[in-house]
Amino acid sequence: MKRLLAIASIAVLSSILAITNSAYADDYKIGVLAKRGVAKAMKKWGDTAEYMTEKIAGDKFTIVPLDFDEVFPAIENKEVDFFLVNSSMFVTAQVKYGAKAVATMVNSRQGEALKSFGGVILTYIDRDDINSAADIKGKNFMAVKESSFGGWQMAYKELLDQGVDPTKDFASLQFGGKHDNVVFAVQNGEVDAGTVRTDTLERMASAGDIDLSEFKIISSKTHSGFPFVVSTALYPEWPFAKISDTPDDVASRAANALIALKSDAKAAQSAKIVGWTAPLDYTEVEDLQKLLKVGAYQ
Repeated sequence: MKRLLAIASIAVLSSILAITNSAYADDYKIGVLAKRGVAKAMKKWGDTAEYMTEKIAGDKFTIVPLDFDEVFPAIENKEVDFFLVNSSMFVTAQVKYGAKAVATMVNSRQGEALKSFGGVILTYIDRDDINSAADIKGKNFMAVKESSFGGWQMAYKELLDQGVDPTKDFASLQFGGKHDNVVFAVQNGEVDAGTVRTDTLERMASAGDIDLSEFKIISSKTHSGFPFVVSTALYPEWPFAKISDTPDDVASRAANALIALKSDAKAAQSAKIVGWTAPLDYTEVEDLQKLLKVGAYQ
């Protein structure tokens, strides 16, 4: 009898250990474009991974911060299961690697729920010689990265539309690596003009890093319901996407969890977003890539 009880106890203990060890049947990695560095990416998106782990029973989600140059190798080599990158980088991954959008971010800025964003072309306020896109010809210009959608590609298209070809008309074209670097370079006179994604200037002003009145916006536009200074057309916000190998049922669970996220939840507050919505149409982003011959169409 004692032997039977001992065997039964071992069986129960084994079951408990098995359940404990398999508390997370699958561990899914979310690659995140760390456009302002690893630490800030983790601070911004770490709570989203914890939220998804909590909401999706049996699955664990982990954030993997990626530099601009690390994104596509991670997707191509299947080092991540999901990824969160700018809209243009997503289209490249969609066309080249079969990625699929799971949800689209709804940003939260100045009390507005925003599903789109744009680019800003700026110069310093005392530059009386730069008042239009045409005035940037022959000047030194800085963008974020060649692969930055809001921090370069949108402005690239806008400049072409204004009759300025950055590949021929600039004295120099530099890349600052981070949005803040571009703003400081313009502020310090290191370059004559530059471009960053919308909400960068307002964010930096709110943090006390700059005074917004010290900058002049080139090709300024107004979009209904859009609260930021902007120089370009608006395009859909960043998508949360899956690589081709990630099962559709897993992606569906991820989408449901994200779309259910409330704006007052810790994950939303940390990311400074309202939440997520069903994936938007990224055709306009692909059209831009075709026009500029960048991304998937380079």
